[in-house]
Amino acid sequence: MELGGALTIFLGICVSCLLLISAWKRMHKEGKLPPGPTPLPFIGNLLQMKTSEPFKSFLALRDKYGPVFTIYLGPRRVVVLCGHETVKEALVDQAEEFSGRGELASIDRNFNGFGVAFANGERWRQLRRFSLTTLRNFGMGKRSIEERIQEEAQYLLEEFRKTNGLPFDPTFFLSRTVSNVISSVVFGSRFDYEDKTFLALLRMINASFFEMSTPWAQEKENPSSEFNIKNLVLTTLNLFFAGTETVSSTLRYGIVFLMKHPEVEEKVHQEIDQVIGHNRIPATEDRMNMPYTDAVIHEIQRLTDIVPLGVPHTVIRDTQFRGYLLPKGTNVFPLLGSVLRDPKYFSNPEKFNPGHFLDEKGRFKKNDAFVPFSSGKRICLGEAMARMELFLYFTTILQSFSLKSLVPAKDIDISPKLSGFGNIPPVYELCLVPR
Repeated sequence: MELGGALTIFLGICVSCLLLISAWKRMHKEGKLPPGPTPLPFIGNLLQMKTSEPFKSFLALRDKYGPVFTIYLGPRRVVVLCGHETVKEALVDQAEEFSGRGELASIDRNFNGFGVAFANGERWRQLRRFSLTTLRNFGMGKRSIEERIQEEAQYLLEEFRKTNGLPFDPTFFLSRTVSNVISSVVFGSRFDYEDKTFLALLRMINASFFEMSTPWAQEKENPSSEFNIKNLVLTTLNLFFAGTETVSSTLRYGIVFLMKHPEVEEKVHQEIDQVIGHNRIPATEDRMNMPYTDAVIHEIQRLTDIVPLGVPHTVIRDTQFRGYLLPKGTNVFPLLGSVLRDPKYFSNPEKFNPGHFLDEKGRFKKNDAFVPFSSGKRICLGEAMARMELFLYFTTILQSFSLKSLVPAKDIDISPKLSGFGNIPPVYELCLVPR
């Protein structure tokens, strides 16, 4: 009996060792991968990651292994790209090879590989063509979209005036107004701000973005199927989600930055008064005459860094990259946050400074490392509309109101409420003082 028990234990140990060796080989099979920390079987490098702050964990690994390194999230191999030159070389210079959509558990739970933002292969190509054509037909980049934003911004002002200068949380004020812009595009009409279904949808989107920023788990592979009604519905949801949460979060964060830096807000007020005045509503064409305001909005987007990890990519074939061989299907994290804070392109990357986008004569200056919408073949479909919204909303709000913080500027906390897939803005209240 004792011999049998010992034999059973011995066989169990042997089987376990074989499984560990097999898993190790699978994790290291084929390809000459970039350097990285040694993974443990099954759990990979998860013990070396601070799951509440994955971006900071990646930056610490960058400091040790360089701008291209390999890490294992469980058994899943991920190549991480840091800095403007590295990300550009992958997403722009080798755009086709890096055009696949990678895996992220929190995304897969919500979309499971369907919809234009998270599809791959022929499904993605068809949905992207369809989405671009449809958005253009509905006025993307045209005067009709601008008019919808201007109209919705006026509804927002009405709601702001109802606060009567008292403290309030702007979260759902901004979510409702931005969401109504995309609603008018994809649904053909706007919602009343008190519509219960509308508010429930916004809470769901807000909660989903929060959930997507919590630590990830193991993951399922994306299913493959043909173009169908599910893809249409989820593509609409992609547009609705992206068109609501990213812009409204940037607006919420922007208000915090301006309250933290009242001297910047005052300069924006002055430029609005000089260029637009108070007798007409702001228009997109005003941007070319408002370099300081344009620079402020760019700097807000840069430091808001709404998706610091970037949406995951994957290489669609065996790919040579910087002397390494990335096997087909390798997941890639292009850290957009590392590009937006690249010290080679931003003199003081952690500091809020509109001067990052101004030349010595105060004219607006483009910066190649400004990539909040990503770049390459997977660049955000709604970039043009988002840029238009941010300019029109910021100028419309600041044309009519001054921002009043409930605490001294030096005590305002600008750190995100949560930082994961997305940077969730801090919760705060403010008062709006009519100008």
